[in-house]
Amino acid sequence: MSSLENLKKQAKQLVRWHREHNYSVGGRIRAAFPRYRDLTDVELLTMKFTLSMAQEVIAKESGFLCWAALKSGVSEMSSRKSSKHEASQLVAVYPQFFVSDIRRSCEFYTGVLGFKISFIHGEPPFYGQVERDGIRLNLRYVCDTVFDGEMRERESLLSAYIDVSGVKDLYGKFKAAGAEFQQSLKRQPWGVQDFVIRDPDGNLLLFGEYL
Repeated sequence: MSSLENLKKQAKQLVRWHREHNYSVGGRIRAAFPRYRDLTDVELLTMKFTLSMAQEVIAKESGFLCWAALKSGVSEMSSRKSSKHEASQLVAVYPQFFVSDIRRSCEFYTGVLGFKISFIHGEPPFYGQVERDGIRLNLRYVCDTVFDGEMRERESLLSAYIDVSGVKDLYGKFKAAGAEFQQSLKRQPWGVQDFVIRDPDGNLLLFGEYL
C-alpha cells in the first residue's frame, strides 16, 4: 500500500472517530484549525466534520500546509525514490505571507497586482496561493499579529523580493490600479531600479530590475 493510501485511510478513520465521539479528536482539530481553538471537545464533536477537513488535519500533522500539498509532496518523494541517482536541484520557492483575510488578500493580488488565484482552501478560507508570470505567493491566514508593524515599516522588512523586467511600466500599471507604495520607483546606487508595494496586511513586496 502506498504512503498516500495510508494517509487516506487515516483521514477516514478520523471521520469515524469523530462520528463515534472519540474525545481524542478534539485536540487534533484545534491544532489544525486555529479558528476552532476556543471550542470545547463537546462542541467540536457535535459540529459537522467532513472528510476534507479530516484530510487537512492529517496533512498538517504530517508537516504539510494542506491536503493538496501533502499529495504533491508524497508524489514528489516517490518520484525521487525511483530516480535517487539523479542530481538534486532547487526548483522553486514560494514566499508565505501571513494575512488576516484570505479573500480580501486574493482580491488585492488579483485586482491590483494582476495575479491569478491558484487555489483557496477551507471554508472559511485559511490558505491560498496566487500566481503571475510563474511567480507564486502563498497566503496563510493568522488571527494574531505576527510582526511588529512599526519595526517592519521603519526597517523596510521585505516579505518578498521579485526580480522583474520592465519595472517602469509595471510601476505605472500598479499606480493606476491604486496600489499603496511603501517606496516609490527609485534608482539605487547598486544598479537596481525598484519600488515597494504594501499589501492590505502590511506585507512589503519589492519589485526590482537590474539596469
